[in-house]
Amino acid sequence: MKPAGASAAPADDAGWVSLYERPDKIYPRSVSGRFTRLRWATVWLTQAVFYGVPWLRWNGRQAVLFDLDTPRFFVFGLVLQPHDLVFLAALLVIAAMTLFFFTAVAGRLWCGYACPQTVYTEIFLWIERHTEGDRSARIRLDAAPWSPDKLLRKGGKHLLWMLLSLYTGFTFVGYFIAIRELAGQAAALALTPWPTFWILFYGAATYGNAGWMREQICKYMCPYARFQSTMIDADSLVIAYDNLRGEPRGARARRADPAALGLGSCVDCTLCVQVCPTGIDIRKGLQNECIGCAACIDVCDSVMDRLGYARGLIRYATANAVALGWSRAQMLQRLWRPRVLVYAAVLVAAMGTFVAALALRAPVAMDVVRDRGVMARLGEGGRVENVYRVQLRNRTERPARYRLLAQGLPGLDVDAGASLELGPGEVRPFTVRLVVSADKASTLASGSHPITLELAASDGGEALARERSTFVLPR
Repeated sequence: MKPAGASAAPADDAGWVSLYERPDKIYPRSVSGRFTRLRWATVWLTQAVFYGVPWLRWNGRQAVLFDLDTPRFFVFGLVLQPHDLVFLAALLVIAAMTLFFFTAVAGRLWCGYACPQTVYTEIFLWIERHTEGDRSARIRLDAAPWSPDKLLRKGGKHLLWMLLSLYTGFTFVGYFIAIRELAGQAAALALTPWPTFWILFYGAATYGNAGWMREQICKYMCPYARFQSTMIDADSLVIAYDNLRGEPRGARARRADPAALGLGSCVDCTLCVQVCPTGIDIRKGLQNECIGCAACIDVCDSVMDRLGYARGLIRYATANAVALGWSRAQMLQRLWRPRVLVYAAVLVAAMGTFVAALALRAPVAMDVVRDRGVMARLGEGGRVENVYRVQLRNRTERPARYRLLAQGLPGLDVDAGASLELGPGEVRPFTVRLVVSADKASTLASGSHPITLELAASDGGEALARERSTFVLPR
């Protein structure tokens, strides 16, 4: 019951309420310094490799080509086939262990310097700065009403973004279809549907991720930020703000003595926040959103230089080193701790095994399967025949001729077809008959007998491949 004197119920003002806050657009400020130069050197190196490698030639073909139609994968002088996917699995293990090792030592180095998302965001930001201006100019341009100048700047930026994205998609597809052939088709406007789709798809992904989503990929979509905390500890090198030295922060005159004012070295200029591509404040401590790009170190060092203070208010350091005031030598000593040594040992073992497996890889592979339709049959003169399907894989780029030998039974021999020829990188099945003469077969017990088939070069030499099988003698 409504109490006496209570006012009438308010009108129903129900409506949609968003539970998700729209993130503010981040306008990273340009910065220069040693880590910025290192990051740009990595950008140039990775993109020179990515865009340049498909155009390299090797033995009259594209040096690196993942031909899915054949299917064969060419990596300079190495020819890989679908049966060699174990090497791909080994590469993934090595990549994972490398990531674990460097994360345990120095945090998100991959994210800050070599991750494709970081690299292309840097390139797209460089284009944006040259078309729209630096941070303050971009903020003013976005706030201004539309005008011919704004349309020209915005349109020019997006046109350059799209051209770069399309060429990136074209280069990506050029790793799977010979890029010179692909370029000829593109020039003649004769691209087939699937290459066209993948060029547009990869180009759109580059344009969207590096041009529009940017830090949202790193903050919300990339899983690495979530599980990095399990790989780092208080002795991992991370980008750290020295609270003991910097606090309490506050503005002051350039020539003022901070000690006399009761202030730390931080002047609260917020430049470290303005240059951060993910928009965080590193002074609040290490955060998942920090990608380790070190832009805040460069800009803070420049401020310290102008004020005449020592560099390193923001620096690469460990949590223990900052909290306990360790020297650089003490900090580096703790880098080689059990966790890092275990990662290093596993990484070295994986790389050693991978290199050894490639070095010892036989130039030909052989698979042998018995003909299950006919277990055994009698041939001319009472000899016993077994039929096998022998599949050979030439792992080289040269034509090869091999001879097949059989061992394990007295009188066992390879019938016609003992000389087998393969073209470069060819995978081909052969039907092979093994025979035992009648007089030898009469001395052997009926049933299944183990044998070994050996494949050797036609000009002699040691066996290149061996496979075990069985030879059946009828009752």
